Amino acid sequence: MNQHHPVERLIQHAQAKFLHLKQRQSRSYGAAYNEYHRRYKLQPPPGFEGWYKFALARGAVIIDDFDTIFTGISPFLALSGKEVTRIMSDAFRHPGSELWLCRFSLGHTECEHSYRKYDRHISAMFNELLRGLDINVPVSFLVNHLDEPRVLPQLSTADSHSFQDLSHSSRTWKELTRGCVNMNDTLRSTSNGNTSNVLDTFGLPFVQDSSVMDLCKHPEYRDMHGLFLSPTSMSLIRGVPILSTGTLSIMADILIPSPAYTESEFQYVQETDVDWDKKRNKLVWTGSNTGGYAKDETWSSFHRQRFVELAQNKRQREYDYLRVGKNGLVERAKSTFLNSRLYNVAFSRIFQCKRRYCRDQRTYFTIKPWSDKDEALRYRLAFDLDGNGISGRFYKLLASKTLPLKQTLLREWHSERLIPWLHYVPVSLGLEELPELVAYLTSTETGRQRAEEMANQGRDWFFKALRREDMSIHLYRLLLELARLQDPAREAMA
Repeated sequence: MNQHHPVERLIQHAQAKFLHLKQRQSRSYGAAYNEYHRRYKLQPPPGFEGWYKFALARGAVIIDDFDTIFTGISPFLALSGKEVTRIMSDAFRHPGSELWLCRFSLGHTECEHSYRKYDRHISAMFNELLRGLDINVPVSFLVNHLDEPRVLPQLSTADSHSFQDLSHSSRTWKELTRGCVNMNDTLRSTSNGNTSNVLDTFGLPFVQDSSVMDLCKHPEYRDMHGLFLSPTSMSLIRGVPILSTGTLSIMADILIPSPAYTESEFQYVQETDVDWDKKRNKLVWTGSNTGGYAKDETWSSFHRQRFVELAQNKRQREYDYLRVGKNGLVERAKSTFLNSRLYNVAFSRIFQCKRRYCRDQRTYFTIKPWSDKDEALRYRLAFDLDGNGISGRFYKLLASKTLPLKQTLLREWHSERLIPWLHYVPVSLGLEELPELVAYLTSTETGRQRAEEMANQGRDWFFKALRREDMSIHLYRLLLELARLQDPAREAMA
């Protein structure tokens, strides 16, 4: 066995991955052009050189790693530009589509909805980030109004462009994973303990790679997240290019930054932050019980409820910890002890539930008043997790001197440029490793040192790679891809 704590080795792997990410970025337009062609077997879209100059002028540290854009765009290249425009128009006109049709031209974006007026700051974000930008051709695009992701890949022509409302439905998981052909084989392999993890974590499920977000590899997630048990809203559509702020591994939404990241409520203000040595040495989270609609007893399995239940030690069950044995080696040990002094976690609002199940949750959990929006910055560790969709708090935590612990199943536009165990601490959906993780980061000298280092590294990288300029660069490149996608002269590509 290894004498080092698993977190030590996970950080070492993250450091090597981060170094490779930075070193592989193109240093000239010719190199960027060639790298695009190498990755995608296509020439870059018209206007790519202008985009490169735009990115360079704004100090971009990421030039090549925009796979999230091409992954979202590429399935629709099999349609002609005219077909893409037609299916977008049909989807927008569908009753109850909950889609915004936005048009970008001469640096200005306007969005319309079949009946809504407030576009949740979508047009405001585009106008702020792309003000004055002219890419020569107008571009139209559909934006998801809902928190939850929308788009499933088209499995056959029979189900193309069909809408399916699964709000409050327990059938969501079945529909989402219909394309997971090896789900039964995966269930057998995971139940036998066969995993692809390369580091010995002594039986605790520390997150090692992005495979933890792959729904097809984790059938157990069906009963662990509100989005699958009873989503607040879930309106699925197949085979339509739609922009969303977050998406699941088996879904096909095209990713954009969340407008929340540009709103004043979620902005980091340095004057409200506290230096590390003055922060409280514990984990904090306060918020609402969003993430699913509680219509029956399954609310206890929703992701936010399971987290608060653990942090408040409601079940007083056995937890797994790592200890140094008599032989000097690390070993796994069980204990019913959870140090409540290391957690300040509570719901501050209970809603999205039938009256009975709202009452049950208010009775079961310790409820605290709505906290100050900067409260998390007074603690060394701050938890962040999915609500109905992505969490708008994440950027503020990354920018701060506090270390974010992040649990999510949703990919965002920035996912490939943030490195877990270097810029933040990833936490599994099952939470089995959380008691040990919190104890290590707060109660050991090495853990406290590593926590401060990760907080500083995440903060430093935020101000280099997640600035508003970086969101502008992402949206600019996305618009070029969308312009090519819907070009009426473009034929369908094999």
